[in-house]
Amino acid sequence: MNRYPAWKYLLVIVVLLFGIVYSLPNLYTKDYAVQVSADSAHSLDANTLNTLRAALANHQIEYSQVEKIANDSVLYHFANADTQLRADDVIKDALGTGYTVALNMAATTPKWLQAIGAQAVPLGLDLSGGVHFLMAIDINSLVTHRMQAAERNIADTLRKNGVRYLGLQDNQDGIRIRAADRATADKIAAILSQDYPEFTQSLTPDGPQWLVQANLSEQARADAQNFAVDKTISVLRKRIDELGVNEPIVQRQGADRISVDLPGVQDTARAKQIIGGTATLEFHLQDVQHDAAQAKESGLIPPGTSLYPYTPAGTTEAIPILLQDQIVLSGSSITNATATVAEDGRPAVSITLGGGGEAAFYRITGENVGKPLAIVYVETVLTPVVVKGEMQYTQRKSERVISSATIQSALPSTFQITGLSDVKESRDLSLLLRAGSLPTPVAIIEESTLGPSLGAQNIHKGIFSIEVGFIAIVLFMILYYRFFGLLADIALGMNLVLLVAVLSVLGATLSLPGIAGILLTLGMAVDANVLIFERIREELRNGVSPQASIQAGYERAFATIVDSNVTTLIAAMALLMIGTGAVKGFAVTLTIGILTSMFTAITGTRAIVNLIYGHKVRLTKLSIGI
Repeated sequence: MNRYPAWKYLLVIVVLLFGIVYSLPNLYTKDYAVQVSADSAHSLDANTLNTLRAALANHQIEYSQVEKIANDSVLYHFANADTQLRADDVIKDALGTGYTVALNMAATTPKWLQAIGAQAVPLGLDLSGGVHFLMAIDINSLVTHRMQAAERNIADTLRKNGVRYLGLQDNQDGIRIRAADRATADKIAAILSQDYPEFTQSLTPDGPQWLVQANLSEQARADAQNFAVDKTISVLRKRIDELGVNEPIVQRQGADRISVDLPGVQDTARAKQIIGGTATLEFHLQDVQHDAAQAKESGLIPPGTSLYPYTPAGTTEAIPILLQDQIVLSGSSITNATATVAEDGRPAVSITLGGGGEAAFYRITGENVGKPLAIVYVETVLTPVVVKGEMQYTQRKSERVISSATIQSALPSTFQITGLSDVKESRDLSLLLRAGSLPTPVAIIEESTLGPSLGAQNIHKGIFSIEVGFIAIVLFMILYYRFFGLLADIALGMNLVLLVAVLSVLGATLSLPGIAGILLTLGMAVDANVLIFERIREELRNGVSPQASIQAGYERAFATIVDSNVTTLIAAMALLMIGTGAVKGFAVTLTIGILTSMFTAITGTRAIVNLIYGHKVRLTKLSIGI
């Protein structure tokens, strides 16, 4: 009656082992570290590392180890936050420009745990300290830019179709086109409907003339806003990740807001520098009439050109190439880029233009078929400089060629970049094109800084509250339900381990509201066992045998347990989907906790009860507090 098949015991064991293994990284503390990364024009060779070693030794700064995390990036581990901050200043002074130095928290998780993807739960700003920004996207600037680009494109389209118009200008509502008569106005409206479906048209008479008003539709406006938010988030994430900020959180908040959390960063000015730089792309024709290698050796650069280093796909050595200074197309014209496969089966990147300049790009590429076209990644960052005792910021421009391919035909608003070596390069290039430049200006409308000491205090108080709550529940269950209460406490411990493990696997950020959700989950997790145990008690009072009482307790309380947990889960899912910030952090832990508690409270305790009592044929008494 109360025996599980072997596979159910095996399931419980596997789930428990999963919880133990993937929650283990949270027992390991993180080291205070400084991450040093080199840009494309510099390298972290042996001489550079020796320079850093000597600089740290001169300032009597000791580090536990140097960890190489990439070809151009290393981590220096330190004993405490004070040493970390001192080392950060020394390393910056020793390296100068061309390197990125960022504070970090290095994991000390064993390699075998890292190999299976086990990692500690990321901590929010309220627990780890750091800088928070709330950024607003300038939607008006975005729409204005779209209108200006559409004005040029519509004018080119009308000229190509031989339609004469008296005037064309963009205004606050859209684009107004003046026609001499109704027939011409109808032609203009038909062309707009076919080639520019994102606009709605209206025709109104103006004396003997007619006005065609093309307004950006609400759907197109919403799509443009969503694209701008998504692209800005992509740019910010890539920029922050490359600068080595530990576990950043960049997420949308509302229609036109972006929330940026930089854990571990305490310098607000430094944080602004991280996210305040601008990046864009430029398309240049390659100069094939002059020898780039000879120009590099002689130092004589032909007029109207610039010399760049370029590392072709599949090679490791950079070669010099000459590019014409004229910008054929800028990155602001790219509205989308996706990795794809060309007709020959080789990887490629599909480009979609829509930000203006498409007509000129089509003409120039058509005139230069068979010639190479290069893509230059241009990034402008703010560099801190002390002037007369005050911190100021100067712009530093960094350029590198990321691709060079032969023009096969005149390139329209949608085309492919081919000549890529593998799928990885096509994915990287598409990401770079999508995240190369901000689509519209952003402004920081809110900022706050939380110190690491306050974060550590929050962690201590949060863990202490969980410990107090856990111990109180454990004592109550043992006193009230005796041995069965102890089984419920074991299941409660399993639930806490599973909850932490799932949070770690999902990479969900834990904050103070999340800790509140864990504490609430602990209190709710024993509800299922209370229902089961009370049902068992009732059966025993009615004279039912212990074995039958156990069977009835678990089976008849199951429906009630599911109903109560599902209703709570619905509310938690609503908070998860609609809420933001603290509300979402609370909802994440509550949702996961409900799911794990149902497994541990029902399947987990039933497996233990069956294992202990299932083989006893003459069971006469249960230790359940009757």
